[in-house]
Amino acid sequence: MKKELSAAEAARILGVSLPTLYSYVSRGLLASSAREATGSKCYAHEEVLRLAARRADAKRAGHRVAAAMDWGVPVLETSICRIADGTLSYRGHDAIGLAESATLEEVACLLWGHADAGYFGDVLSQSVHPLPRGVGEGGDGAALPPLERALALLPLLAQRQPQSADGGSFYVNGAHLMRVLASLLAGEEVSAQPLHQQLAQAWGGDAAQADIIRAALVLLADHELNASTFAVRCVASTGASLAAALSAGLAALSGPRHGGGCAEARDLLERALAQPDREAFLADACRDNEKAREIPGFAHPLYPAGDPRGRHLLERLKQIPRKVPIIHELLNIGDTLAAHCAVQPNSDLALAMMEIAFAWPRGAGLSLFALARSAGWIAHAAEQLADGKLIRPRARYVGKFAPA
Repeated sequence: MKKELSAAEAARILGVSLPTLYSYVSRGLLASSAREATGSKCYAHEEVLRLAARRADAKRAGHRVAAAMDWGVPVLETSICRIADGTLSYRGHDAIGLAESATLEEVACLLWGHADAGYFGDVLSQSVHPLPRGVGEGGDGAALPPLERALALLPLLAQRQPQSADGGSFYVNGAHLMRVLASLLAGEEVSAQPLHQQLAQAWGGDAAQADIIRAALVLLADHELNASTFAVRCVASTGASLAAALSAGLAALSGPRHGGGCAEARDLLERALAQPDREAFLADACRDNEKAREIPGFAHPLYPAGDPRGRHLLERLKQIPRKVPIIHELLNIGDTLAAHCAVQPNSDLALAMMEIAFAWPRGAGLSLFALARSAGWIAHAAEQLADGKLIRPRARYVGKFAPA
C-alpha cells in the first residue's frame, strides 16, 4: 500500500474535485506535504482514509437515520422525550407543567405510553422480596452508598418476567422495580406510599420538602439519549432482563461525569459558605469566561438559554419560608455566580442546594436522580424491545495500516 498519494489519487478516494480537496487542506481537515523530488503536493494515505470514513459517517447520520442503530452512527428515533427550543417534553406534555402537580408514578405511566394505567396500584399484589438483612438497620448493606447498594442488590430482588413490552406485565414489573429501587436508595422496606413521600420520610423531610422532591422527580424522569439511557437501550436490545437493563443505567449514572454533578455543585456551595470573603471567592471562581463555563451546577449544552428544570426548582426553593435562612443564603450564592459567570444554573445546582438546605444525607440528590430516571429507562427499554433491533454501532478505525 502506498504511503503517499497524489492530489488526483486523494481526490478520487474522497470522491471530490481537486478544488474541494484543496479547500479541505485550507480548512485544516487534511494535511499536505511537498515531495522532495518534484515539489508537488502529496497526502498521507492513512489521513485520506480517515477523512473518507468521517465523511461517510456524516452522510450516514444525515440520510440513513433509520438504519443507523443497526450498523452505523449511534443515532436513534424516539417518541418518549423531546428537548428543543429550551423546553423539555414527555410524549408531547411540557415537563414543567407536569411538575406543578403530577407524581413520578403518573409521569412514569405517561412515559410508558399508558397514562391512565394503574401499574403502580398493582405492584403490591405481587410477592415482594424483603430487603436483605441489615440494609435498613445499619448493617453491612447500609454501609454501601445508596447507589452502589441499589446496583448490587436490585438484580437479586427482581422478579423473573418475560422480556416483552407487548403486555401490561412488563410495566407492572417496571413499577415493581421502581418501588424496590426506592427502598434500596432510601434504606427502607418496600412501601405502597407515593415515591416522593418515601424519600421525604427517609430523609426526615416535611410536607414542603416532599412536594419539591415530587417536582424534582418529575423533572428528572427522562432526558433523551444520555449516557445511562443509551446503556439501558444497549442492554435491553440484547434481550436481557429489565432489571439488568436498569442496572446498566445505574452503573453509568455512578460515573462522576454523568451522575456526579450534584456532588460537585455541593462542594462548590460548601466552599463558598465557608469563605470569610465570599464575594471575592465567587468572583475569583468566575474570573474568565472559559473557566466560568465549567462551574459545577451551571450551564447545560442542550439549554443555551438556561436549564428549565433548574430554574423551576430554584423558584420553588425561593418560596420556602424564611424560617430556613440558609436557603436564601444559597440562592444568593447562585445568583452571584450566575451574574459573574454569565451562565444559568442547571438542575445539579438545585439538587445540591436542596441537600444542604434540608440537611439531607450527602448523596441524596443522586439518589433522587436515579429513582426519577428509572422511569425513563423503563420507557426506553420498552421502546427498544418493540423496535426489535440489536444496537451495534460501527467503529471507525484510526490506527495504523499494514503495508501491502
